[in-house]
Amino acid sequence: MPTIVVVGLGPGNDALVTSGTLEVIRNIEVRFLRTAQHPSAHLVQGATSFDHLYDNADSFDEVYLSIAQSLIEAAHTHGTVLYAVPGSPLILERTVAHLRQQSEVDVEIHPAVSFLDDTWRALQIDPVEHNVRLIDGHEFARAAAGYSGPMLVAHTHANWVLSNIKLSIDDPDPDTSVILVHHVGLDDEKIVHTTWANMDKEIDADHLTSLYIPQLDTPVAEEMVKFHELARTLREQCPWDKEQTHHSLVRYLLEETYEVVDAISHLDPNDASTDTDLIEELGDLLYQVEFHAAIAEEEGRFTMADVARTVHDKLVARHPHIFADVEVSSSSDVEKNWEAIKSAEKPERKGIFDGVVGASPSLLLATKVQQRAARVGFDWPDINGPLSKIGEEATEVAHAAAAGDPESTMVEIGDLLFAVVNVARHLDIDPESALRTAVAKFRHRVESVEGLATQQGKKMKEMTLSELDELWEVVKQYPTH
Repeated sequence: MPTIVVVGLGPGNDALVTSGTLEVIRNIEVRFLRTAQHPSAHLVQGATSFDHLYDNADSFDEVYLSIAQSLIEAAHTHGTVLYAVPGSPLILERTVAHLRQQSEVDVEIHPAVSFLDDTWRALQIDPVEHNVRLIDGHEFARAAAGYSGPMLVAHTHANWVLSNIKLSIDDPDPDTSVILVHHVGLDDEKIVHTTWANMDKEIDADHLTSLYIPQLDTPVAEEMVKFHELARTLREQCPWDKEQTHHSLVRYLLEETYEVVDAISHLDPNDASTDTDLIEELGDLLYQVEFHAAIAEEEGRFTMADVARTVHDKLVARHPHIFADVEVSSSSDVEKNWEAIKSAEKPERKGIFDGVVGASPSLLLATKVQQRAARVGFDWPDINGPLSKIGEEATEVAHAAAAGDPESTMVEIGDLLFAVVNVARHLDIDPESALRTAVAKFRHRVESVEGLATQQGKKMKEMTLSELDELWEVVKQYPTH
């Protein structure tokens, strides 16, 4: 079977490259280097470097996948190839991780001295006794969440990476002590003691730079961690919270959702103060999610991490045009892909209306049902059909009302509303938003009529319909009404 033999070139000092590694290099003719920008790269003579890939790719993940695929193809062509990487093949080497996950070729890994060994020497600490956590600088905001240190942050290969790390904490102490570990084991080794505020200003960071954080006063994502712990505490200690179940909380989940919608409707793009209500209502809604997760965690069923991971993975899978090689040209293409992926995820849903939530608000439910029917061709070809249907249904409402039949009238009213939703769908208008806008406009106009009546020393309930209509026409003339 084709084979890729992986060796590590140590932290940069030739003396730390093992004799076993040198022998492996001598015995394999076809050689590759992840990067020639490493002090010990010259030991792999005649090797092909992948440095050129870094200049053209949109992301490091794209580079790593491309390298792995190139190595696999070379192994199929030559039988056995050598792949040399900086440090140790098993320490923060994404390309090696990709190779280990595939089954097309054998991957033979030889141990090597990593940058960690010399880093502990330079810092004069025992990582086990100090309980140091090793973190990738590109994943700092996620990997360090809720943790205050100590941490050794690798892959801080540029000052912009250090800047991103610095900005990942909302309210840090700028005087927090950190240590930059630069070119350990080489003649120009630097161990720079500095502060959180200055970490990206002290040196020109490169691929041989790491960051050591002894202790953080404010852990990364502290607010989310505190929020999660609060939900647990309330569940354990508050008598009311203790009594709640998933089912008992449904009403509050719905209430908080509608309050978020209300806050959004009052947003003013020119007035930042209107964000305050939305921040508060989003927080209330977020607490409902945390509450359900706290109940499930208590029962040993799932946790908030499971919720976040599930939606993360689902969104990645449903956006192959972002995270894979699918190409799209419009938002409609995105929607088609989304529906196709959903169908593949849930093959048990075979009926036209499977998956439509019956408890949805009626306007949304009507829209969803019509969309599903349209997918199988059961739809008007254009807006003329639904528009004519409105007139037809309105006539039937009038006949039912004239006949004094309440049940029949209710049915016909439902048909009329369903026809209006159909018109909105054909115009690509959300009927819920349209109706909310109409209600808000009506409410504002009635309040304006009331204001005009008060100015005239009158009360609305004592005025005639003709008098009210005159005031209505007045307020309609103002564009804000």
